[in-house]
Amino acid sequence: MMINRDSEWVRMFSRRAAVLAGGQAALVSALVGRLYYLQVVEADRYAMLAEDNRINMQLLPPPRGRILDRFGQPLAVNQQNFRVLIVPEQVQALNETLEALGQIIPLSDFDRERIKKETSRKRGFLPVTVRENLTWDEMSRIQVNAPDLPGVNIDLGFTRFYPQHENAAHLLGYVAAVDEADLTGDPLLQLPGFRVGKEGIEKIYDMALRGKAGASQVEVNAYGRIIRELERNEGEPGADVVLTIDERIQHYAAERLEGESASVVVMDVHNGDLLALVSNPSYDANAFSRGLTADEWKALSTDDHKPLVNKAVAGQYSPGSTFKLAVTLAALEHQVISPERTVSCNGRYSLGSYVKHCHKIHGSMNMNRAISNSCDVYFYEVARRLGVDKIAAMARRLGLGDLSGIGLPGEQRGLIPTEDWKKSVRGERWSPGDTLNVGIGQGDVLATPLQLAVMTARVANGGLAVKPRLVRPAASPDAPANTQTGDELPSLEIPEAHLDILRQGMFDVINGPPGATTAAASKLRFKEPERRDWTMSGKTGTAAVRRISAAERDAGARDPGELPWHLRDNALFVAFAPSHQPKYAIAVVVDHAMGGGGKIAAPIARDIMERVLDLDPSHKPRVDEEQVATSVAAPPA
Repeated sequence: MMINRDSEWVRMFSRRAAVLAGGQAALVSALVGRLYYLQVVEADRYAMLAEDNRINMQLLPPPRGRILDRFGQPLAVNQQNFRVLIVPEQVQALNETLEALGQIIPLSDFDRERIKKETSRKRGFLPVTVRENLTWDEMSRIQVNAPDLPGVNIDLGFTRFYPQHENAAHLLGYVAAVDEADLTGDPLLQLPGFRVGKEGIEKIYDMALRGKAGASQVEVNAYGRIIRELERNEGEPGADVVLTIDERIQHYAAERLEGESASVVVMDVHNGDLLALVSNPSYDANAFSRGLTADEWKALSTDDHKPLVNKAVAGQYSPGSTFKLAVTLAALEHQVISPERTVSCNGRYSLGSYVKHCHKIHGSMNMNRAISNSCDVYFYEVARRLGVDKIAAMARRLGLGDLSGIGLPGEQRGLIPTEDWKKSVRGERWSPGDTLNVGIGQGDVLATPLQLAVMTARVANGGLAVKPRLVRPAASPDAPANTQTGDELPSLEIPEAHLDILRQGMFDVINGPPGATTAAASKLRFKEPERRDWTMSGKTGTAAVRRISAAERDAGARDPGELPWHLRDNALFVAFAPSHQPKYAIAVVVDHAMGGGGKIAAPIARDIMERVLDLDPSHKPRVDEEQVATSVAAPPA
């Protein structure tokens, strides 16, 4: 019995040993197979992963393209600046690191909250900008303390700089930090300190100015610190954008408007080049580039003179008597009154229950005298005979009531009312009194200063449909569409004889007989013999911003200085020069001025026009234009 029991135990032990040996063999086989798979089959993949742990790829932001004036003078350029960055995944305690940094450089509570917010929404390996535009001393202090600030790095970047500061801010716009609404998946937008265009030319041409990112391949150690750069591709810098603006004229016009809430547009009547586009008051675009403080933003956003609004394209004004240019051409086209036919002005005009007034008693007025004296009674009668729809049709042909096509953000259409418009928008019938108001550019009529310049240019150039142009035509097939000049421009089909009558009236506004003009003090003042006879032709306008009561009218005209600023009339003036051979048109609008268009706006226009003719960009370039780069992608539709 003992032998059988031992024999059974030996057999059981042998079976267990065999099972154990088999299991061990299976484990060894699996281990060998796994090692073979990892070291042979997946060798290339894991080698690549190991290489990625040693080699890092970094995006390199390209230099942003410059914005230049028509002669290559810089309006927007790049300046180097030092900035301090934090890489969140390399920072042990963000609050402690920010506290330590705050002992070295100033960090506001706003900065700290911004940094925390950015680190929470970005991937841990993406750097976050702490502060830009460090001084040399601040940069040096951070470098000295670098061993105690893991994850904190100094980077050399670029900041946008606008040499003209306030003088071209509305035109150029500005760049600012990327916000969530700007994110499109473009990895460039994730880079610390990257800026995108927010307004003006910077926004319209942002993609062309942005360029294409480069890349740097660097070797890093186990702590992520860069040991050496292995390969570098600089990418493509942004394209330069060359404007039609003449920096000298832009600068002078901005200076001439100092102290006023006003706007100026200067335009070539033949090809549409905009030589100046100024809105005042303005702001320093460099402040937006570096980042506004809360106090700076509050001051700009609450100012009743609206420094953030580009009044030249976004300001919508009753054009006042400048609108009489359109009314005159409509009257001639539809033959409702002959140029010689007179209308008697006794200071009042009655139509049923409507009673309208003129700014003075003019007596007998024909068309020429009505234009030069700006007689409202004459134009009330002409408007009554025409009807609003015929006036509106001519106004639109002259460029009013529609966008200009230059694409600046915020541009407004203005408003040219018609009978159908009032019925569809307000649900009301058009009244005869409405027509009288339109006849003198009041009531519902609205226009921008840019539109007034376009209207004047079309009158001056012989009735050609010139359109304003802000960017110079490129030398490439991608040039902006508006490159027409001279005979290529479509005609507005306005007879030259009609334009001659209107232009003679505009000539007499400034150069007519004493007592029969509204802007006699604004004659051009050239002394050179060859230019002594040069003249400017124009039209004044004074647009009321409130209803004047009968009691106020009976009391006589009030000194504008007695009224609150926002209740004063707007002063307008449009003109072209030289009268005998028109080259340039100008529109000036002064908000709530201390006088009418002839007293306030016309002298401004005269001074700027004299400067334009002195410089005459058409034949006195500052530099060789062949040296100015002009290739730029067209703006988005």
